[in-house]
Amino acid sequence: MVGAARPNFMKVAPLFHVLGREAWCRPVLIHTGQHYDANMSADLFRDLGLPEPEVYLGVGSGSHGEQTAAVMAAYERVCLENRPDWVVVVGDVNSTMAAALVAAKLCIPVAHLEAGLRSRDRTMPEEINRIVTDAVADLLWTPSADADDNLRAEGVDEDRIERVGNIMIDSYELLRPEIERRETRKRFGLSPGTYGVVTLHRPSNVDDERALGTLVDQLRGVAERLPLVFPVHPRTRQSLDKYGLMERLSAGDGLRLTPPMGYIDFMSLVREARLVITDSGGIQEETTYLGIPCLTLRDTTERPITITQGTNRLVRPDDLLDTTARVMAGDRPKSRCPELWDGKTAGRVAASLKSRIQ
Repeated sequence: MVGAARPNFMKVAPLFHVLGREAWCRPVLIHTGQHYDANMSADLFRDLGLPEPEVYLGVGSGSHGEQTAAVMAAYERVCLENRPDWVVVVGDVNSTMAAALVAAKLCIPVAHLEAGLRSRDRTMPEEINRIVTDAVADLLWTPSADADDNLRAEGVDEDRIERVGNIMIDSYELLRPEIERRETRKRFGLSPGTYGVVTLHRPSNVDDERALGTLVDQLRGVAERLPLVFPVHPRTRQSLDKYGLMERLSAGDGLRLTPPMGYIDFMSLVREARLVITDSGGIQEETTYLGIPCLTLRDTTERPITITQGTNRLVRPDDLLDTTARVMAGDRPKSRCPELWDGKTAGRVAASLKSRIQ
């Protein structure tokens, strides 16, 4: 089971725990090190009850080509030294595609958890990773019916597609008792339903000075009406400092800037929020599950079911203030929880894998 970034391990954890209780398999956790921070990783693994990875590739940062090549070279050595029966990859980061390519070239069966998601925006590196991974994987575990349709439209055989549901919901349910006990909002002197949560990290939003400046001004405007808690991603902080925008952002009334949070702390904050402003993928799903309005600062989403059935809507950065005002006035999507987003996905995945092995 290969992971590289925080969202990967949130998807890996429920399945790792389920497989670890089975007699027919032994799950091995691989950390490529594509995104690695010692403190954040330790907190995340502790929250999720995961052991230290059995194999750590130590790839680190670099360009897309450098990361992909480094993961392929390192993971190929691992597979040649101790050949697995199956390789399970999750999500859509460079390591997902790289590990899938290695396994496919070595004729090791590959399963992709969270398969079939498409944004139709090939300027996003993640979209390329998704397409390539699904093309070479033998077994495609999808979270929703639209993902099934995407794969069928690409000519994928039906026997490779299995809809299992949303594994991110399993992670939430796994930790729900602690999430509900944590009450992170109290650190900021806030009451339930009286604040918003912000996350930003996409290059299109934070790497360009003009785009980031627009978002800073819009967030300051929102915070005058609704207090905002903003765990600042390292990439975003670097850009804020680089463009001299941190002081402007910090001066806004109602904005609480904080370092990145662990999963339990963060989801405790989200579950009691009035709304969430984000450019993340997974949060679109978690807010739909929790019934919380989500304003996604992107032109496209690979999770359209969060719009058609959930609480999500896509928002242009310069429309954020107006859209937030409408949501606060009661203009919010009517939503329902998508099918199989029930906290039982890991069990279905394990049953699927067992049937393939046997």
